[in-house]
Amino acid sequence: MKAITVETKKPGTARLEDIPEPDAREGSVLVEAIAVGVCGTDVEIVEGKYGWTPRGKTRLVLGHESLGRVVDPGPSGALRKGDLVVGIVRRPDPVPCPNCAVGEWDMCRNGQYTERGIKEIDGFMSERWRIEPEYAIRVDLSLGILAVLLEPTTVITKALEQVMAVGQRSFWEPKTLLVTGAGPIGLLAAAVARLSGIEVHVLDRVETGLKPELVGALGATYHSGSVLDLGFEPDVIVECTGVGSVIAESIQKIGAGGIVCLAGVGAGGIASRAVADVAAVVVLKNNVLVGSVNANKRHWYKASERLARLDRKWLSRLITRYEKPENFKQALERQPDDIKVVIQFSDI
Repeated sequence: MKAITVETKKPGTARLEDIPEPDAREGSVLVEAIAVGVCGTDVEIVEGKYGWTPRGKTRLVLGHESLGRVVDPGPSGALRKGDLVVGIVRRPDPVPCPNCAVGEWDMCRNGQYTERGIKEIDGFMSERWRIEPEYAIRVDLSLGILAVLLEPTTVITKALEQVMAVGQRSFWEPKTLLVTGAGPIGLLAAAVARLSGIEVHVLDRVETGLKPELVGALGATYHSGSVLDLGFEPDVIVECTGVGSVIAESIQKIGAGGIVCLAGVGAGGIASRAVADVAAVVVLKNNVLVGSVNANKRHWYKASERLARLDRKWLSRLITRYEKPENFKQALERQPDDIKVVIQFSDI
């Protein structure tokens, strides 16, 4: 069968090649791939900046944003042939640490977790893949190919859960939420937050085009420029850019008692603000900075429910390009109007 693979830590080694059928030891559920979303992590792995090959192998099958159709459900009885499923990405460490032991592998303490398509386990960019039934999430059939957006939705579902948990430290009734960055994660954050009825704002660099249109269609407000130029102090900021200057501005702009959730990973330093000055702002306003990454099974179930509640037409506009597996290199090259690019292996 065909798969998109890479030799990790070696740029320029990604290729579409024939590999053996998935081994039954990888999971009792056999799945036919429909689509796999492409994200920045995939690009970094292909560029040789990230990724770990499975033990005993020389190459890693890429892809962690999956969608497939069950071909053989196996003996567990949890799934049926024809079900649409998405594969959970992370697996608990083998020790396990206290968090992994209770199913919170997203909060792994020792870093020995593994991840499909990223760290020591083959991913989902192959014509067929296997998975353990307990790590297969059945999705609403009415979502169709849009269910490939589930994995990024889990990331933001966990982030918002973290925000609400931290908010319970005191009396707190948040009225306004700002999302910085209108990529797939940022737009899904805005959409999921709107389900709760909170006033949502989104800030990004572009001034016109699809991103402002998508934000407006949610009933949210779009901004461009600096966070510091906003005419209000948000109660919550979900930071999805990972850009140092945007992070620093968010810390300065958050309202008293507010929470900044860092959901983006990047670089860029603290801009013109010294660390102690930024810390002083946090201390004097009783603010909280919380980092959030990955998701556990609870978040996958919650995200599946939330994704199913979102408008299908709006979701379809998030996917700006579909590429065939043989054109995977084009899928990895970002174009100006891209939001989410998907590699499609088969029809829904």
